[in-house]
Amino acid sequence: MSINTLIFRVLPRNPVLGSWKHLGGSQLGCLTNVLNSNSNAYATSFTVTSRPAPAGEKQQTKTVSKVMQAYLERAKEHDEFMKVKDEEFRIGKRHLANMMGEDPETFTQQDIDNAIAYLFPSGLYDSRARPFMKPPEEVFPQRKAAEFDESGRPHHSMFYTGKPNYYQLLYEIVEHINQSNSFEDRMIRQQKTVDPALQLSMSGAQWVSKDDLENILVETIGDLDYQNFITAMERLCSLPYSYRLKDFIMKYRKPLLARTNVYEIAKPKYDTDGRMYVTTYECLRKSARGDVTVRSPGSGKISINGKDILYFRDIQPREQLLFPLLFARMNDKVDVEANVEGGGPSGQAGAVRWGIAMCLRSFVDAETVERMRLAGLLQRDYRRRERKKPGQAKARKKFTWQKR
Repeated sequence: MSINTLIFRVLPRNPVLGSWKHLGGSQLGCLTNVLNSNSNAYATSFTVTSRPAPAGEKQQTKTVSKVMQAYLERAKEHDEFMKVKDEEFRIGKRHLANMMGEDPETFTQQDIDNAIAYLFPSGLYDSRARPFMKPPEEVFPQRKAAEFDESGRPHHSMFYTGKPNYYQLLYEIVEHINQSNSFEDRMIRQQKTVDPALQLSMSGAQWVSKDDLENILVETIGDLDYQNFITAMERLCSLPYSYRLKDFIMKYRKPLLARTNVYEIAKPKYDTDGRMYVTTYECLRKSARGDVTVRSPGSGKISINGKDILYFRDIQPREQLLFPLLFARMNDKVDVEANVEGGGPSGQAGAVRWGIAMCLRSFVDAETVERMRLAGLLQRDYRRRERKKPGQAKARKKFTWQKR
C-alpha cells in the first residue's frame, strides 16, 4: 500500500470541509491532528505538499486558512464537550432507572420525565422552571456547519449578509410568489378559475414561533426579521393557487394543541332562595374524601364540616383553600360549603381546594378557566406519602454509616 492510499483512507470526504478532489494522486496530505467524531474526521491543521519537484523547480505548498483552523478547533472542543455531556446523561439515566427499579436499557424518555416528576415534585407555575433531564442534543443548541472551504471562501452566495439561511428562505418565498403569479396568469389566459375545494385551509395550525424558526435556520434572528417572515408567508398563503405550495407552507406551521383532560363544566342549579349553586363530588387528596358546594351570589362565607376556615389550625391549609378563590377573584362573591373526612389537614385542604376550583368554572369566563388550568388548579393531585424502606430510617433518609 502506498503512502498516498494510506493518507486518504484516514481522511474521508466530509461535507463540512468540502470536497477533497483537489488533492490529486500526486500529492501527499500531512495530518497533524485528526478527530474522529460520528464517523467524520476533522483536521485542525494540515499542509498539502506535492512530491519532490525536479531539480530547478520550486516546491509548491498550500496551507489551510486561519478561519478554517479556528473552525476546526471549535468543532473539536464542541464534540468533546458533547461527548462528556452524553456520557453524563447515560450515567444519570442508569442511576434514575435503578432508583425506580426499572431496566436501564429499556428506560425511555417518557419514563425519565415520569420519574423526575415523582422524585422531585414541583409546584412551580412555569414548566420551564421545573427540573428535567434530556439528551444533550435537545438541551444545547445545534451548531452550524462550516460555511466556507479550506481556503476561506464561503459556499453560500449570501454569506456576507450575516444570516444566509434566513435570507435564502425569504428568497425562496419570493420565488414561490412569482411562480404562483405566473401560473395564475396562464390560467386566466386559458379562462380557467380556481376550484374552491382545493383552496388551502389554514385552520387548526399556527406559524412556528421565533424560537422554533431560529432552530430550523440555525441562526439568530430579530423580532423585525420574524415579522417580515410572517408577512411574506401570509402573502404567499393569500394567493389563489397557494394550495400548490402546501408542502412548503406546512413546514413552517405547527398544529394547535388540543385541550385534554378537561372535565365538562357543570351547569349551575338554583336553590330555594333563588341562588345558583354547583356541587362537586369525589374530591380526593391522599386519604381525604369530600364534596364541595359553591353558591353565587355570596359574601365570601366558608363552611367546612359546619365550622369556618378556623377548622384548619395551621396557616398553610388555609392558604391552600383560599388560593383558587383569590386566583379567580371570587373570594367575596361566592359562599363555600364543604364536607370532608379522612386524612389529615393537608389532605383535606387539598381535596377542598380542588373541589372549589372545579365549582368556580361555572361562575367565571373561559379565559379565567384557561388560566386556572395552566396554573394546575384543575388537575387532580394523586401523590401519596412514600412508604418507609427496609434498612432505612425513613422513605429516603438513611442511617448514619459508621466505619466501626
